[in-house]
Amino acid sequence: MVKINEKILECDVLVVGGGIGGLMAAIAAADGGAKVIVAEKSDTRRSGSGTTGNDHFNCYIPGVNTDSLDECLKEFRQSMVGKGNYDVHIQRLFLDRSFEVVQDWHAWGINMQPHGEWEFNGHAFPGRKRCFLKYDGRNQKAVLTNEAKKRGVVIENKCPIRDFIVDDEGKIIGAVGISIKETTPELKIFRAKAVVSCTGNTSRLYPSITPPHLFNTAHCPNCSGNGRAAAYRAGAKLVNLELPNTHAGPRYFERCGKATWIGVLSDPDGKAVGPFVTKPDKELGDITTDIWHGVFNDKFRDGTGPVYMNCTETNPEDMEYMLWGLECEGDTSVLEAMDRQEIDLKKHMVEFGQYNPMLIGRGIEIDASGATNVHGLYCAGDEVGNFRSDMAGAAVMGRIAGESAAAQATAEAFSDVDLENHKTVKDLQALCTALMERENGDSWKELNFAVQQIMNDYAGIIIPRSENLLSTGLTYLTNLEANAADAIGCEDSHELMRAMDAIDLALLGKLIFVTALERKESRGLHRRSDYTFTNPLLDDMMLTIRQEDGEPVLEWRKGQ
Repeated sequence: MVKINEKILECDVLVVGGGIGGLMAAIAAADGGAKVIVAEKSDTRRSGSGTTGNDHFNCYIPGVNTDSLDECLKEFRQSMVGKGNYDVHIQRLFLDRSFEVVQDWHAWGINMQPHGEWEFNGHAFPGRKRCFLKYDGRNQKAVLTNEAKKRGVVIENKCPIRDFIVDDEGKIIGAVGISIKETTPELKIFRAKAVVSCTGNTSRLYPSITPPHLFNTAHCPNCSGNGRAAAYRAGAKLVNLELPNTHAGPRYFERCGKATWIGVLSDPDGKAVGPFVTKPDKELGDITTDIWHGVFNDKFRDGTGPVYMNCTETNPEDMEYMLWGLECEGDTSVLEAMDRQEIDLKKHMVEFGQYNPMLIGRGIEIDASGATNVHGLYCAGDEVGNFRSDMAGAAVMGRIAGESAAAQATAEAFSDVDLENHKTVKDLQALCTALMERENGDSWKELNFAVQQIMNDYAGIIIPRSENLLSTGLTYLTNLEANAADAIGCEDSHELMRAMDAIDLALLGKLIFVTALERKESRGLHRRSDYTFTNPLLDDMMLTIRQEDGEPVLEWRKGQ
């Protein structure tokens, strides 16, 4: 039997996930007078998609990058992170509070003015205002971890949270996680008045561009949708799951940072494939992939590809700036790989490609305070479904969610429910025990690969979706999920953690199939062969899904 740690950890606000959003939520909640614990799957000093750095921070600095908030909002909404089914009032709030976070980060020791001024470039249209601040984020996780600890935040590393605990009235009263600090796992129970979920992206839901390599991913491989799955089981609404979202970068070496490259996306002959730039431009980059998501696959299909990042005409000063920016972005592995392979960007073009779908900007629905429809549950970062601004969004909305959670928690009393014997805890203990005690069970990798195969074949972005394909994939995934608990075997806490990841990914995959069946139109990368048109009646309409009595409930609502 997997042991439950006899000590229940108590706090006003439990932050789940210690990435950018989680640490900012923890700092804000502590500043609001709350006792805060951060439960992190890895280690907050090096976790999340911002683990090794970033070099662009989407924000509004009055009188610097745009003349007004409305002007900045317009540019933001047409950018890579703002264009989609998102609530405008949250986007506006984010921009309005973004500069205060920029100033705080700079004061704390993250260099937001690496060249002595506010510098905006990349992800930009020619002749238009720019809304991405260039900065040096190499030390951001260490700095934010230190700021949290200064405020008395307790950090529980190596403790992924599996489930949120709710009382009979549907209120959050705590959470339960699996400590993986030792070879033998144990459950840890947290009693909390509020929870802020910040567990990031959904790596490993679809296969990487090199399918045998599960962890060749542009984002943190530990971010596997756990917060979304836990929120759904707790009754929270998820939104926009059916609309695929992809990223791009070096074709077989998945890494973010495409706007850091100062070059032109070109065909094999060096001719620009997009309409925005024909010569490398430090201030603009090449925004083609932000707008034309399918450019790489389209060029493969029509025979004019592959598509390359062409930096051969980048001047020496800008080349040096670009290489510095890739270090700030945390892309040192790319630089090392090019070094080893003697790739000279002044002579060689680098092939770029489209990566498989992820769920950034598809996930938990929040209001402007960061609150979900479940009392006491808040959310920020990449797992929010009705707002997106990647790292900057995680920072700003993390602060807002932390403030809101602290205000609620400090005004309420703790629940006196017996958490150790709560059904959620007992069910998790039984599942973990079954997986740990099973001899000769299947590997978690087999489940993860199976989930990826089904998602790619029946709800991918290459073959259009249809009623038949989606229904078939849903059947396969439902059967797979139902049988997984009786088939997987784990030898240690690490394998148990990965098994829980795969089970959560299977659940999220099912929800994608259900919502994709409901959206009977083609929109963005959600293309259906049986509904080839984009229905204008569904413009600005968001599809939510929640669980009630064990069954999914679908609802449409208009964006706000």
